[in-house]
Amino acid sequence: MALHPDAGKLAPKSILVNIPRLISEYYTKIPDTKNPTQRIAFGTSGHRGSSLLGSFNENHILAVTQAVCDYRREAGITGILFMGMDTHALSYPAQLSALQVLCANGVSVYIAKDLAYTPTPVISHAILTHNKNSDVLCDGIVITPSHNPPSDGGFKYNPPHGGPADTDVTDWTEKRANALMENGLQEVKKITLDEAFASAYFVEYDYVTPYVDDLQNVIDMEAIAKSGIFIGADAMGGSGMAYYSAIKERYGLNMEVFNDTLDSTFSFMHCDKDGKIRMDCSSSYAMAGLVAMKEKYDIAFGNDTDFDRHGIVTKSVGLMNPNHYLSVAINYLAQNRPLWKSNLGIGKTLVSSSMIDRVADALGKKVIEVPVGFKWFVEGLTNGTVFFGGEESAGASFLRKDGSVWSTDKDGIIMTLLSAEILATTGRDPGVHYLELTQKFGAPIYARIDAPATLEQAKKLKNLNALDIKATTLAGETIEAILTHASGNGAAIGGLKVVAKNGWFALRPSGTEPIYKIYAESFIDEAHLNQIQDEAQEIVSALF
Repeated sequence: MALHPDAGKLAPKSILVNIPRLISEYYTKIPDTKNPTQRIAFGTSGHRGSSLLGSFNENHILAVTQAVCDYRREAGITGILFMGMDTHALSYPAQLSALQVLCANGVSVYIAKDLAYTPTPVISHAILTHNKNSDVLCDGIVITPSHNPPSDGGFKYNPPHGGPADTDVTDWTEKRANALMENGLQEVKKITLDEAFASAYFVEYDYVTPYVDDLQNVIDMEAIAKSGIFIGADAMGGSGMAYYSAIKERYGLNMEVFNDTLDSTFSFMHCDKDGKIRMDCSSSYAMAGLVAMKEKYDIAFGNDTDFDRHGIVTKSVGLMNPNHYLSVAINYLAQNRPLWKSNLGIGKTLVSSSMIDRVADALGKKVIEVPVGFKWFVEGLTNGTVFFGGEESAGASFLRKDGSVWSTDKDGIIMTLLSAEILATTGRDPGVHYLELTQKFGAPIYARIDAPATLEQAKKLKNLNALDIKATTLAGETIEAILTHASGNGAAIGGLKVVAKNGWFALRPSGTEPIYKIYAESFIDEAHLNQIQDEAQEIVSALF
């Protein structure tokens, strides 16, 4: 995908989304249930779409919320439902629609005080802390399309384990929700908004205090405060805006918080590589504004809109590649959490850097490689068999200091604060730590290419098998493995991975956007990486 002329530049006013139109069409546009693009479809993390395209409208939310209520009854879940939302313009009306259905179904809904914003990891944390000491199980909903453009909306369900719902739940919910829409929403229970607000089932809840107070049990907050390091916290207009200010006050941090006021056009963002506004904290183009300020702070960071992803900016290297930071975080945590059991493993997605494998090998730790999707780390984090689960797309979580579970969804807040802990306790920022790792294990070059994909093409890529690949070499090296299932748990990749001695690539369609992705890595040089990418694209062209 060619670089757009606006990539890395402040978003021009001409591309800012029309918020009144976006919300108006949420309520007025009726989805065509016969059109596949306008049906409810759960990707790797919930249903996403836009009211402008007929893929995220009130009918979708009424139907999918009723489907969640029906699923809860089937599963015997009778506890609190914790609901959060991010700052995308469509999130607020979607939360109100969901509230009308939940209260009509007799579900006790806990929503942030004053209908404020609540990050994804805070919902996971709330579910787990309440379920720990109760036989009545709680679950949650987060209204968010993650880092997607401002015109998008999203809806995801977290069952009682606190993490993203697995396919058995999402398939059931998706099927039920589409059936409800096809039947004209006749089976959807709904009360008026005034009735919902007056209902005993509607509860305003303080999410901020318990989460912020508990941070000291997963991060060395005292060390950060004592060090006096100057921290730049870019809230990026997201759902965690109030959290960084509360963290600063609670722990006495030398921290400047900015972009912490609501702007659902996200006009302060710099354009991503395709010229769109996308709150992707792992993109050097989207994060150009924070990178330009890297000399001002000892460490700086930002988060995507629902605060489940992290972007780390250091004086030494600027914005860190997510794979680089994951490697540093794993290496540091394994050696600085004395209460953790020695036999804990490391969870990584199969498209994450092989640097993680080399670090793990040196630490004597087992790597559990899984398909893309944080749901694959839920069990390991819950039962304490892995201390860390991380994705190449800048999402990760890890255990509390005592080795118990903190969250089973990605937590961008603890990942950003960990970068400050690393600097505070070692005197070297994570960028320097990564350079030290490359001196030991080599310097891999990693890249991802995105390209448009139709629904038909995405389906074909999702169902590839090893026999579809005719090549026997990759960039001059013998192909050692062609994987369609992850080695760590045997689950289908939804694409495939081709591995040679000093490089690999993986193909998979996006679960959230109409694109496919080619991930590639070389432990030799840039030319070798380019050759891997070229051969991967030739394979894709032959398939289409």
